[in-house]
Amino acid sequence: MSGVYRRSMTARSAAEAHRAATPLELFFDLCFVVAVAQAANALHHDLAEGRFAHAIPNYVLVFFAIWWAWMNFTWFASAYDTDDDWYRLTTLVQIAGALTMAAGVPRAFEMDYRIVTVGYVIMRLAMCTQWLRAARSDPPRRVTALRFATGIAVVQLGWILRLLLDQPWYVVAGIILIAAELAVPVWAERAEPTTWHPGHITERYGLFTLIVLGEVVLGTTIAIQTAAAAHVDADLLILAGSALILVFGLWWLYFDRNAPEIARRLRTSFLWGYGHWVIFMATAAIGAGLAVAVDHLRHTAHVSDSAAGLAVGVPVSVWILCVWLVRGARAAAWPVAAVLVLAAAGTPAPVLVTAAVVAALAVVTTWKARREAL
Repeated sequence: MSGVYRRSMTARSAAEAHRAATPLELFFDLCFVVAVAQAANALHHDLAEGRFAHAIPNYVLVFFAIWWAWMNFTWFASAYDTDDDWYRLTTLVQIAGALTMAAGVPRAFEMDYRIVTVGYVIMRLAMCTQWLRAARSDPPRRVTALRFATGIAVVQLGWILRLLLDQPWYVVAGIILIAAELAVPVWAERAEPTTWHPGHITERYGLFTLIVLGEVVLGTTIAIQTAAAAHVDADLLILAGSALILVFGLWWLYFDRNAPEIARRLRTSFLWGYGHWVIFMATAAIGAGLAVAVDHLRHTAHVSDSAAGLAVGVPVSVWILCVWLVRGARAAAWPVAAVLVLAAAGTPAPVLVTAAVVAALAVVTTWKARREAL
């Protein structure tokens, strides 16, 4: 904000020129990626042991907590970033909650959600205080802000009480509370939509995608480096090259130069915002799947050939379909590619075939865009 901040939390303009991510937002993202890395690492180890029924529900639940806290801050900041001292301090409290939650991820995969819940509640209650400030400073959207604050506070009480339950009510309560969390913004924004900035939101989501893709590269590199320390052969080199092409292809597809910016309509914005839960989750899971593929090559993973292939194929297929749906693309090449990626799990070189399919989709998408531009 050019070194100048506003002393009251009034709404920013949705048409503000040259709106860009702030250093605080970037710092927020970098701290959140610690939690993403912990979730992906835990998923990797469970998948390598063949504990699919245990890994997937825990991963989905943990990643929801990570993504939901990140998303709520991102959209709030798009409308109310004042960059004053209280705003900065409250955001730092949210970061502390994120790091607390990250520390509890390994225990969460062992069904001990106490630390994750504490970290999550810290983040969400800090967000609640931000909405109360907005309610006081932005009269036109006072009802909206109070609905957000009330909804957040009530649901956090539910998460705390959930710790007192045993199975199967523990799982049932979790599903109900996730639905409640998702419903709060829908209910609140109906009063008077907040003034989020479409260009700013698009950039923020893109930046977080970059960070998660970077985590995929880092995790895969470490796995390959560990394998190379024992033995380097043609199969390992092919896997390393395939993983690199796969990540390059995912980056190319997500940052398609002809992709539309998020629409200003409320219904479309919810599709964009909520749909990225699956996109981010699938992106991190791709890194876990590639690590499983390396373990399988080293004969340290206790899974079959097809299971190792699906560890990569399933999240890549889900990623392709979700990006296609969120973007509102019409090209049939996207769902066809998703099916081909799943089929690749049954081939002798699933990661290589998957990378080839993703690269081909990037080529087709680019060629089609250039043809339409003529």
